[in-house]
Amino acid sequence: MFSRRSFERFCVLVLGLAATGTLVEAGPCDIYASGNTPCIAAHSTTRALYNAYTGALYQVKRGSDGTTTDISPLSAGGVANAAAQDKFCSNTTCLITIIYDQSGRGNHLKQAPPGGFKGPESNGYDNLASAIGAPVTLNGKKAYGVFMSPGTGYSNNAASGTATGDEAEGMYAVLDGTHYNGACCFDYGNAEISSTDTGNGHMEAIYYGDNTAWGSGAGSGPWIMADLENGLFSGSSPANNAGDPSISHRFVNAIVKGGPNKWAIRGGNAASGSLSTYYNGARPSVSGYNPMSKEGAIILGIGGDNSNGAQGTFYEGVMTSGYPTDATENSVQANIVAAKYATAPLTSGTALTVGSSISLRATTSGYTTRYIAHTGATINTQVVSSSSTTALKKQASWTVRAGLANNNCFSFESVDTPGSFIRHADFALVLAANDGTKLLHEDATFCPQTGLNGETSSVRSWSYPTRYFRHYENVLYIASNGGVHTFDSATSFNSDASWVISNGFA
Repeated sequence: MFSRRSFERFCVLVLGLAATGTLVEAGPCDIYASGNTPCIAAHSTTRALYNAYTGALYQVKRGSDGTTTDISPLSAGGVANAAAQDKFCSNTTCLITIIYDQSGRGNHLKQAPPGGFKGPESNGYDNLASAIGAPVTLNGKKAYGVFMSPGTGYSNNAASGTATGDEAEGMYAVLDGTHYNGACCFDYGNAEISSTDTGNGHMEAIYYGDNTAWGSGAGSGPWIMADLENGLFSGSSPANNAGDPSISHRFVNAIVKGGPNKWAIRGGNAASGSLSTYYNGARPSVSGYNPMSKEGAIILGIGGDNSNGAQGTFYEGVMTSGYPTDATENSVQANIVAAKYATAPLTSGTALTVGSSISLRATTSGYTTRYIAHTGATINTQVVSSSSTTALKKQASWTVRAGLANNNCFSFESVDTPGSFIRHADFALVLAANDGTKLLHEDATFCPQTGLNGETSSVRSWSYPTRYFRHYENVLYIASNGGVHTFDSATSFNSDASWVISNGFA
């Protein structure tokens, strides 16, 4: 005999049987519905979160003409149609402009507006994410996550059905456990409707990173914590919860849920195993958090006041009405594990060999005798040929190294200044000694791809995948296609950001 709960789970598992004639596994939001805590927001660029969902997952905009298109799952309840994106974005850049809400409530995430913390754009809006910065596979099928660099953010300040006041809610997010920093604040969840800090308890969102300004867990981080506004909480104490471990699985499932004078943090490896509970208890005793004053906006990648210095990668996540049981969340975890998230190649085009010496030649008409070189710390282009001095040939030659921050990409060490690498600083490319810091390693990691001009190679920044090696007035920058800086000019961008990679001069 089935118990009532087992029978309900069985019914969810066979949803769609009559329509399709095949057994269809429940999606995360089907599982939450069976637990009487339905999704009121469901966001993913990698897959459908309901087993019958066939609508758009996200929208991309290409740099060549500003045209947009929606990307949907390959089939009901399935993985995103990455091939459609690749075709649409061929030989140009693409940004993710909308992450659609699959719940039917219209809680779509769009470019975050100005708030208490002003965005990096001239109009105060946050940046949009590259459409290709976070490739993965799910059960062997290619998809793309949302790789968010500092300055990138999405939100919806007029969401429907989200918890307000002290109402109960739950949420999870599947994240890249290796892509984080200590800046404020890489969040997903409930926030202020004004994009300003309106006081303690006005937020309830998942936080992931190693910020220690308000609280911390065990070890050195990163941690799953809750951003409750004016505090990142790892437990009841504002300072530290030794039961909240440092967690850095490549794919992390992060969970926060809260109700009247209770809340919890749970998490685990999104690619295997079960969930653990890191906190389950009463609200913080600090004034303002019991009862809560949640406002019901939704944010991704930023804090409630649009603080956008953080970085991270988002693959999927939901918010619920009501306080989910651990059993429901355990079933969702099993569903996520069954999706079999795995890494995918970050590079394409010309194959590079670690340890080899290369030179990179410009392809823009009138500049094809110029190569990427350096003068002191400045990375520039110079005219180089077989008759150039030995010193110049060395300045225009680079030793390929495994990426300092991600060994699926590459770093470029100076031949004539061993131990120094090309890195970006304030979007200019400079030569800098490897100081061993996480920031330098990230700034010095780059991912070559098939050239934006349809030939040769382009080299994008790993940590800012909207930005590419681009020569502008013979100086090198990581530039975006049509951004706010002069060196981001869309004019001749594809040519200026495409390079012939050949054997090094030295």
